[in-house]
Amino acid sequence: MLFYVDEISARLIYTLDFIFKEHGLEYQLTNDKHVFNSFVGNKISYSNFEFDESQILNPARLLFEETFRESIRVAKGSWHQTDCLEFDSVSDPLASIFYVLTRYEEYHPAFPDDHGRFTAKESLQSKFGWLHIQIVEHWIEAFFQIYSPESLNELKSQKKVQIIPSFDIDNTFAYKWKEGWRSWLSNGKDFLQNNKERLKMRKLVQQGELEDPYDSFETIRSVFKKYPETRVFWQLGNYAKYDTNIAWNDPRHQGLILEMSQFGHLGLHPSYASNYSDERLDQEVVRIEKITSKTITESRQHFLKLNLPSTYHRMIARGFEKDYTMGYADDFGFRAGTAYEHSFFDLLTNQAFPNYRIVPFAYMDGTLLEYKKLTIDQSMEAVFGLIEEVKKYGGVFCFIWHNETLAEAGKWNGWRRVFDYTLEQLK
Repeated sequence: MLFYVDEISARLIYTLDFIFKEHGLEYQLTNDKHVFNSFVGNKISYSNFEFDESQILNPARLLFEETFRESIRVAKGSWHQTDCLEFDSVSDPLASIFYVLTRYEEYHPAFPDDHGRFTAKESLQSKFGWLHIQIVEHWIEAFFQIYSPESLNELKSQKKVQIIPSFDIDNTFAYKWKEGWRSWLSNGKDFLQNNKERLKMRKLVQQGELEDPYDSFETIRSVFKKYPETRVFWQLGNYAKYDTNIAWNDPRHQGLILEMSQFGHLGLHPSYASNYSDERLDQEVVRIEKITSKTITESRQHFLKLNLPSTYHRMIARGFEKDYTMGYADDFGFRAGTAYEHSFFDLLTNQAFPNYRIVPFAYMDGTLLEYKKLTIDQSMEAVFGLIEEVKKYGGVFCFIWHNETLAEAGKWNGWRRVFDYTLEQLK
């Protein structure tokens, strides 16, 4: 397909690259009317200029702007009987794809949560009922249905699902290897609360008479073996309010991290505190690379603290190449409107970063129980819907669990069913 535009822009190239190249298709782009007129084949004018006997899509201004516009007017519109976004009263599926994919609305969030995060409930996808579907992929199919049905057939023939189970290690163990002042403080807290069960369990675990309730690493090893794309992200920050893992320099802890890194992909889980300190982030990168003797290029932010565009720039500056934070804590679904891996585009510099890749995730364990308050059966129903959406439109099905939830500790008793159900449905 050949596109004519009045001017070729960075935003347009980024959008068309995603629509076509990320989906295994090709396109051409020109701003030369003579070239467009003489081209034999499928062509479309993405311009208000009308050519004889050529298809036309009247554009919104968004893809031809070079600066971030806070006052942009966005509403729910309709294009060829397909719901899409309307920009300054112009419904435009290509601009809609760019707006959602780049997370335009997140650059200056009006109502961040207590952790400074943009929330699902504030997103346009949530407000318009699109969060639990791959709305970007819906728009891509609608575009091809109108302008190139033969390309739609090719698109559908290439669709596949990539399965990426992933695990965040926030607390390697509940009691094991937590010694000294941390053990004394925990014992004191449990004593004051008269929590005899925890006091007894801690003692038995530390004496080696009982398995730690967070120890699910044998299960994670088995997942690594069955699903080679599995990811594990380890938190190695200093002890703080929201960073409570075992000491990173404990030789036993380092030995476990090294062992797990030899099974497959292991990435950094930057600490909560590292969001406010470049020094701490640098320390954590050095720690994980020293422990594993590997260059670590993948990460997911602890607490899913994603602030655009600063989070990505900080990781790029340290040599990271891929991020797995693109999803919400407070709801499941498709934050970027797609399950497809894609590159980062910075709206403030109006620049694409083709070598820094974003891998969306569909759901997190804590979202189902702690935020949405779903039962196990309701959670499986939600997971089924997400999987069906990815099976229909293709993409990566990445999902997040933690070692303590997989081990069914405490309130997570029975929840292993949801994890097993997810893998069963993806077969």
